[in-house]
Amino acid sequence: MIETLIRVGTRYVPVRDVDHSAKWYREKLGATDSYCDDEKAILNLADQSFFLIRSLEGETSNFTDFKGNKRFSLTFEVDGMEALTTLHAKFKQEGVQTGTIEDRGHPGRNFVFYDPDGNIFDVWSILSPTYKALRKEAVLENER
Repeated sequence: MIETLIRVGTRYVPVRDVDHSAKWYREKLGATDSYCDDEKAILNLADQSFFLIRSLEGETSNFTDFKGNKRFSLTFEVDGMEALTTLHAKFKQEGVQTGTIEDRGHPGRNFVFYDPDGNIFDVWSILSPTYKALRKEAVLENER
């Protein structure tokens, strides 16, 4: 066995109001609940656990780069441009604050969106080939 990091299992996201944010993540992003109290909510989303942690006013998972640009710390992947443009349109229709679809000079396209607490997330149109293969394998397994 090779000792190496295999996957990211949990993401911690600072929020002001746990109930309000958990509802938003369920309704807008399709997350499902695992646990919720007044200090944290544990949600399942994109094959990870998201811990929404009640935090101080103004806390976010964002950071500022050396040029002064506000940056996200997480990129979600979708499977292709059609999926990206469909999700972008859905988010806009549902009132989710989104950026424009961008060409950042690498394969695929991206856009950012914001949760109610100002946490910025990125979406990329290219699904990891390894994950795509695992996902296809899981679908085939379920069909047997």
